[in-house]
Amino acid sequence: MALALYRKYRPATFADVVGQEHVTEPLRTAIAAGRINHAYLFSGPRGCGKTSSARILARSLNCAKGPTPDPCGECDSCVGLAPEGPGTVDVVELDAASHGGVDDARELRDRAFYAPAQSTYRVFIIDEAHMVTTQGFNALLKIVEEPPDHLVFIFATTEPDKVLPTIRSRTHHYPFRLIPP
Repeated sequence: MALALYRKYRPATFADVVGQEHVTEPLRTAIAAGRINHAYLFSGPRGCGKTSSARILARSLNCAKGPTPDPCGECDSCVGLAPEGPGTVDVVELDAASHGGVDDARELRDRAFYAPAQSTYRVFIIDEAHMVTTQGFNALLKIVEEPPDHLVFIFATTEPDKVLPTIRSRTHHYPFRLIPP
């Protein structure tokens, strides 16, 4: 079976992310210093590395040697979150383009209170976050405001202005740029 190019060449570490040093270096520095935030907002044009960077951040946070800016690539978490890996039970990726309603948000909110099964953190990656409905964001608001210590949200979007302001104000925003040819 053919593998899509974006999956085949998806970066595995922050060092592999091309042209986004203004995002990856501050993230690496924060992780190395132990400054883990409970919510991140990655914004930028399609194909610039937002979702890949979200997976790398989850990998860095849950590496057996970490949290570390340089995941080992060998532990269960690193293997599961590798570019072609199957994922892990503690990292949930939600495509808000098809699962952005209030029921999906409530289900995510209810799952947030469970402690991680195998890792240090439960990480919720919400891709296409601008597609979450207002009711969906409102269902997540309380958990984003006062999350358990083990929970990290990463919202990835091409349109940060469409993310509910009360959610956006509680995130650390990292704007990605399109890489020039």
